[in-house]
Amino acid sequence: MRQLRRFLSGRGVLEIDVPLIGRTSVTDPHLSSFKVNSEYFEGFLQTSPEYFMKRLLASGSGDIFCLGKAFRAEEKGAAHNPEFMMLEWYRINWNEHQLMEEVVDLVSGFLPSTKILKISYGELFEEVLGINPHNVKLSVLRKRAEETNFESWQRDSRSGYLDMLFETFVRPNMPSGLVILFDYPVCQKALAQLHHDLNGQQVSRRFEVFLNNSELANGYFELNNFSEHQIRFNEDRCERRAMGKMLPEDDMLLLDAVKAGLPDCAGVALGVDRLLMQLLGASGIDEIMPFSWARC
Repeated sequence: MRQLRRFLSGRGVLEIDVPLIGRTSVTDPHLSSFKVNSEYFEGFLQTSPEYFMKRLLASGSGDIFCLGKAFRAEEKGAAHNPEFMMLEWYRINWNEHQLMEEVVDLVSGFLPSTKILKISYGELFEEVLGINPHNVKLSVLRKRAEETNFESWQRDSRSGYLDMLFETFVRPNMPSGLVILFDYPVCQKALAQLHHDLNGQQVSRRFEVFLNNSELANGYFELNNFSEHQIRFNEDRCERRAMGKMLPEDDMLLLDAVKAGLPDCAGVALGVDRLLMQLLGASGIDEIMPFSWARC
């Protein structure tokens, strides 16, 4: 943690503090929040500091980072704990590729001899499965998913099929070392801006970082269009409704900040516990936490 702080502070990035409890929660269909109730108020433990940090960015904070706890109500697993340590930072007037290079610099400080591969999501997906994830027909994705014989698979969506095929076939075939994937499919855009790649294909300006096949970080060239934010939140709500998940209200303070002027910036969130697992050769997150959920 000291080395992470030194790295970013030494590059002129300001450390900030944000609340762990907020009045609203994220709309992302793939994230679940813990609800907090008391006699006097109700709110949510934050899945990341993202919304608060973007409000600071819109108010003129400049480059900022936050190193602290985040909370997600997800399935138990070797790489999951309901409470975990996250490092999130934003760079004003940087694009996603500049931020990818900074992530490489940060990780290389801990693992100086690690191999590095930077490749687009589409290239790697097609290399492993022989299909272009950006324009393949939904029926083809469905057929490939059914061939895996996953009886529990029920999400009939393009993003869902891509996720399942990626986790089943693509990620296990990644080389060891640091792998950075960029230009994700539009259906997995989250809160990233869209653009056209060198082949004229529309993609989302999102990237993910994997270390020895373990997901380590997720970043974007951040969406800063107010109307598009509203559309994305509505799309998320529709998907959450179809999944039977809680429907959070829009964070109007975030939307007001975006409307007032969120600057062009790139942001990334990195799982500190997962980095520590790799550094220590741990097989589970429980091994590197003094008080994991199993010991609470």
